[in-house]
Amino acid sequence: MKERNLDFDKIIDRRNTKCLKYDFAERRGYPEDILPLWVADMDFKTSSYVEDALEEIVKHNIYGYCNTQPGDGFFEAVSGWMARHHNWEVKGDWHIKTPGVCFAISTAVRAFTDPSDPILIQQPVYYPFENIIKQNGRSFISSDLVEDETGKWIMDPVDFEDKIVKNGIKLFILCNPQNPVGRSWSFQELKTIGTICKDHGVTVFSDEIHSDFVWSGQHTVFQEVDPSFREFTVTATSPSKTFNLAGLQQSNVFIPNKDLKQRFRKELDATGYEEPNIFGIEAATAVYEHGDEWYDAMKAYVEVNIDVACTFINEKIPGAKIRKPEATYLLWLDLNDTGLDWKQLDNLIINKAKLWLDAGWIFGKPGRGFQRINVACPRSVLNEALERLCRVMTDEILC
Repeated sequence: MKERNLDFDKIIDRRNTKCLKYDFAERRGYPEDILPLWVADMDFKTSSYVEDALEEIVKHNIYGYCNTQPGDGFFEAVSGWMARHHNWEVKGDWHIKTPGVCFAISTAVRAFTDPSDPILIQQPVYYPFENIIKQNGRSFISSDLVEDETGKWIMDPVDFEDKIVKNGIKLFILCNPQNPVGRSWSFQELKTIGTICKDHGVTVFSDEIHSDFVWSGQHTVFQEVDPSFREFTVTATSPSKTFNLAGLQQSNVFIPNKDLKQRFRKELDATGYEEPNIFGIEAATAVYEHGDEWYDAMKAYVEVNIDVACTFINEKIPGAKIRKPEATYLLWLDLNDTGLDWKQLDNLIINKAKLWLDAGWIFGKPGRGFQRINVACPRSVLNEALERLCRVMTDEILC
């Protein structure tokens, strides 16, 4: 069978499909005609192997209880992908299926902390981290990322350790690669914070959902930086970002430590979640077994989009700065030199440019003055968005 869905220039009309990205603007207070480049899903058809796999399920037309075990093909597909693309040998007795990485984070929060325990994050960071912590009755402490002299976001190990010690941190949620700043953390950076966590008995939840989008070199799996890190690490991955499958709700959690796995499993069982979604399982199996051609072509297309956008922004939009991300298909646009505050920027981008981006402040205070842009879309759509942004910013700043 040959891959059929390799035309990434084709515009797919996603309106009126109950699509979060396109169909809920007005309900969320945005103009109806806004162009959305916010939530991290793609505007591309996924691999045709997914179509074929799901068609077989629909033809059977029975949707009863589903489960999978090592040996039936699903775990073998997952582990094969990890071995091929990340040189990571995962074991079946580490593996737990969950309906999403955010679900897994919520489970970990309850499994490894008490309501009185603060949880450590690094802002600016994927905003559901903060929301999940609060919704589970916990508080959070941020060891903020900082920009170096080149504008590169880095960790502050001294502050990181200080926050752990002063607040009695039991759980740290790591974003690896980092969303929204686009860092692919180096081996040494991960080694440094991992050693600190080890020394102070901190469990690490490593969200590695963007691991398939590293643009130079290879993704570094946190738990594999040092063999001892396996003993305190929970790693979460998913095909949802890589193959645009978020709506099918399937993710993979790997926990080598038996005690941590038992505690996580106990909390997972308490939610009543037992059988996974058959569509998610079959789609994940299909892409992990047969999706390499689509993945390689999509990734090459998106990287050109990133280069196009970065060049355009740095050359044509006054007061704007951007670095090519080391990972993810999300750009972290710095508008702090425009002279506009974050509220003015929001109003300008939403109501004049008619663009729905993710405002940087939702990722934490260090994100004020930034905007996150999803460039996983047809290039014509991206070009239209860039032109809108350029016109409005030029008029505003140079008027």
